[in-house]
Amino acid sequence: MDENKLWAPWRANFILSKKEKGCVFCNRLKTKDSVKNLIVYRGKKCIIILNKFPYNTGHTLIIPKRHIGQLEKLTVAESIEFMALTQQTVKFIKKIFKPDSLNIGMNLGRSSGAGVPGHLHMHVVPRWIGDTNFMPVIGKTDVISIPLEPCYKALKKEFDNYHG
Repeated sequence: MDENKLWAPWRANFILSKKEKGCVFCNRLKTKDSVKNLIVYRGKKCIIILNKFPYNTGHTLIIPKRHIGQLEKLTVAESIEFMALTQQTVKFIKKIFKPDSLNIGMNLGRSSGAGVPGHLHMHVVPRWIGDTNFMPVIGKTDVISIPLEPCYKALKKEFDNYHG
């Protein structure tokens, strides 16, 4: 194995899957909320959706409804709701999944790793001690402890009672 390469075989499903036309987030906005489209909450300016190809159980995205790829172009109202929903997502993920820590961040632009560079989004990824181990790298197996449907139902239940 070449020691100068970083292998990420667990992303194969995402890379090899059929790509839909247009913006995947804008496409979801046009659908009804369900476990199929993974939208757990719709605010006035932003939505919260589970990542279809998660890095970890509970990997959630906060996304402005407006198709925009530049953080500095968010309106003040969009920015306020975007951050408030990020905070609320963190609160609910901690309550439901009890992670040891979280990764929170954005990739702005394709060269930074953005999978959907034209529509900015915040990642909230729960992490547990020992969740990065030999399985994804050597075993070529991604360990997702809780499937998307129970994650969706648990987060949806919390957000159904949220009135931000």
